Amino acid sequence: MKNNVAKQLYLGTAILSLGAMLPACASNAAPEWGQWGGNNRDFISNSDAIATSWPEAGPKQLWSRKLGDGYSTILVDGDRLYTMYRNEENDVIVALDKNTGKTIWETPDPAPPAEGQSVAFGSCPRSTPLIIGHKLYTIGASARLNCLNKSDGKILWTQDLVKKYALRVPGHGYGASPIAYENLIILPVGGEGHAVVAFDQNDGSVVWESQDFKSDYPSPILIDLEGETQLIIAMGNKRCGLSPKTGELRWQIELPESAGSIMSTPVWGDDGILFTSAEYGDGSRAFQITKEDGEYKAKELWYTRKMRVQHGSFVRIGDYVYGSSGSSTALLAGINVKTGKVAWRKRGFKKANCLYADGKLIILDEDGMLAIATATPESIEIHSKVKLLKPYAWASPTLVGTKLYIRDRETIMALDLS
Repeated sequence: MKNNVAKQLYLGTAILSLGAMLPACASNAAPEWGQWGGNNRDFISNSDAIATSWPEAGPKQLWSRKLGDGYSTILVDGDRLYTMYRNEENDVIVALDKNTGKTIWETPDPAPPAEGQSVAFGSCPRSTPLIIGHKLYTIGASARLNCLNKSDGKILWTQDLVKKYALRVPGHGYGASPIAYENLIILPVGGEGHAVVAFDQNDGSVVWESQDFKSDYPSPILIDLEGETQLIIAMGNKRCGLSPKTGELRWQIELPESAGSIMSTPVWGDDGILFTSAEYGDGSRAFQITKEDGEYKAKELWYTRKMRVQHGSFVRIGDYVYGSSGSSTALLAGINVKTGKVAWRKRGFKKANCLYADGKLIILDEDGMLAIATATPESIEIHSKVKLLKPYAWASPTLVGTKLYIRDRETIMALDLS
């Protein structure tokens, strides 16, 4: 199921921003993969002509190079790729040539680990940048929000969220990816009165602050609900919808404290069902969001511990969500979003990210095993798999056309899936 609503929301907000941001000679074309989860923010690619199987050595490798420590996913815009990594002292924002992998520019951002931040899995960036017009927005694990000129990497403005809000970043560092709405960049920040903050895209000034949640990992999404655009936030044990224009609370549901372990991004369906999943003491939940007598309401439809996504990406196709359940012991799984009934589970992969394109599921597990499969409500068939990366390959793959971009904590590579 292609989420056309999400696509329209993203493209609409991007185009609204372009008029004030681009010189007259610049192209208004949207990036091919311009934010976390792709332009639809749902980990579904519109690519076709993807091969069903590969040779034993895997798909054709176009190039591979050393990069640096990081979990940021890879953006594609024209002939360039954008991502982030960590060297010994700095976060580094980098632009690469899409066809060769060679560095076009890179910009260091001095960002020591925040107080109390665990570096057990590195102090490297977790968040994925965002492209709007000729600007690139990034935020590292120590919660420094930067706006850069996309062409040369020059930093135009910075907001240090730790200093500005006395923010205590989540245990392993800040991880949410920014989202755009009209002329705003919106981020979950955390704290009393400023749990979610909207910044002006052009100068970084604060436009609005809202809510009282703690800082947390999940990235927000935009949805269309009864003709109204809402910002969906999952922070701690709260799930809520806000007005992206003002930060006004439109609905909220409070869950048991165990639900505060959420790290993964929610997924929305045109049927008004919001699906979320968490590991540790929680599991998967579905909420029906409706409008009654002018007010929005959220009702939990079901809860199960039989599917527990830690921080990987998952996709919704029709009435089913497909993803990787568990952490130390992981299973690929399919679950019905209307009933919560698990359709199937399959062993053979470590904790994984999933991406959907051309009727196929692309799977990259944390050990660097890449696979292509067909997932249906009845079963999953693995067509090919090959180990290409090293642990921990936690960055979700990026697919544009037949070109797949993947990375681990040392290497970035491009593959041809045709």
